[in-house]
Amino acid sequence: MKKLLADRAGNFAILGAIAIVPILGSAGMAVDISRAMELKSRLQDAADAAVLGSIAERSAGVTQAVGMTMDGHVSISEAEAEAFFKAQAATNASSVQEEGLKKEKVESQDMNLDVVKVSVTKDGKDIKAKLTYQATLKTSFLRILGKESITISGSANAVFQSQSFMDFYLLLDNTPSMGVASTTADIDKMIKATKNVADSGSRNCAFACHIVSEKGVIDGGSNYAVAKLNGISIRIDAVAKAVVELTKEATRQQSYPDQFRMATYTFGETAMDTKLLKVAGLSGDLSKVQKTAEGIKLMSIPKQGYNNDQQTDFDNALSKIGDEIGTPGNGLAAATPEKIVFFVSDGVGDSYKPKGCTAKLSGSRCQEPIDTKNCTALKARGIKIAVLYTTYLPLPTNDWYNSWIKPFQPTIGTKMQECASPGFYFEVPPSQNLEGAMKTLFNKVVHTPRLTS
Repeated sequence: MKKLLADRAGNFAILGAIAIVPILGSAGMAVDISRAMELKSRLQDAADAAVLGSIAERSAGVTQAVGMTMDGHVSISEAEAEAFFKAQAATNASSVQEEGLKKEKVESQDMNLDVVKVSVTKDGKDIKAKLTYQATLKTSFLRILGKESITISGSANAVFQSQSFMDFYLLLDNTPSMGVASTTADIDKMIKATKNVADSGSRNCAFACHIVSEKGVIDGGSNYAVAKLNGISIRIDAVAKAVVELTKEATRQQSYPDQFRMATYTFGETAMDTKLLKVAGLSGDLSKVQKTAEGIKLMSIPKQGYNNDQQTDFDNALSKIGDEIGTPGNGLAAATPEKIVFFVSDGVGDSYKPKGCTAKLSGSRCQEPIDTKNCTALKARGIKIAVLYTTYLPLPTNDWYNSWIKPFQPTIGTKMQECASPGFYFEVPPSQNLEGAMKTLFNKVVHTPRLTS
């Protein structure tokens, strides 16, 4: 017996056998916790999508159902949101199978979705949705340590401000490049109409830009005159009409006087005096804004190549419009309106900018996709930016385009989207209706719910 107790042979095997349990447990803990975190992320994404989808789809129905007069619980949308969450959870978690819509468990081999609760309430001018969930994930390796499952829980909240007060500052690019024919059909008409003009540089041209001899006087031989004589709509004409329709849409949708106020700005009447030009000051009288919008015209230019064609200064326009805008509010009252810049442009700057140009300089002339630093500065103040990008058309037969614009053509839309606040970007090519696009973007701004936590 003394020899047996004194014998140390085989100790490593014994210690190894004893240690294998915590070693496997530790390794298993990392694996199972990683699985739990991944599942948590997927379930949270499903919850966020469910509350946003519920409010976005049903906000109009909720408004009608409760008459917007009484606060409290709203039953509409809850079953839909719960079903949507479970469907999303099933897709995201891949192993989840839906077996019921309301109180039944959604079970799979590894996960039980135990609790899903959805509530929709009206609180003042807000419609709020909240979804909470709880799930259990069966462990793999942690069972060695006696841990059979991990509990995962979370919540998502969204709010729809049904009666927000908003001030819109419309910044409309009326510089020469906005003289392009406004639709595909108009482009074809313009090309045919300019086929035999004396100026070879204007032949087969889809543009009516660089064409007005001086303020208020149209050069009879210009492409602008060709467009007008042939009933061809150019982009700035379409923008003006779209603003008119926008004011009508805002008037139709507002519930209170001055709920939506608007101001309109362009880049100036003439190339000889480029500046942020206030066409209409901020006003709740949308009929007044509508009337002034009807008079918006393409910027005039005294001659071809005037001032090296440097008429599109986005940096100046965005900086100056920022000076026009006061402190943004939460939109809950007329005294605290949200502030939105509604920016319409083809996205290519062309200005005197010897320093800081984001593209290749031609002397001191900077042609570049929009430099978003001024957009960032506005958004940092709490000002939202809605961007309607009228697609900049490639001109493959134009040597200047090929040398200076073509290298950054693929980034024009990307930069315009970067300028916009999340979700407030819309691109409209010539084949689409600009008026419809502007109303679509307006409705997106007015009716977009947001996650609150």
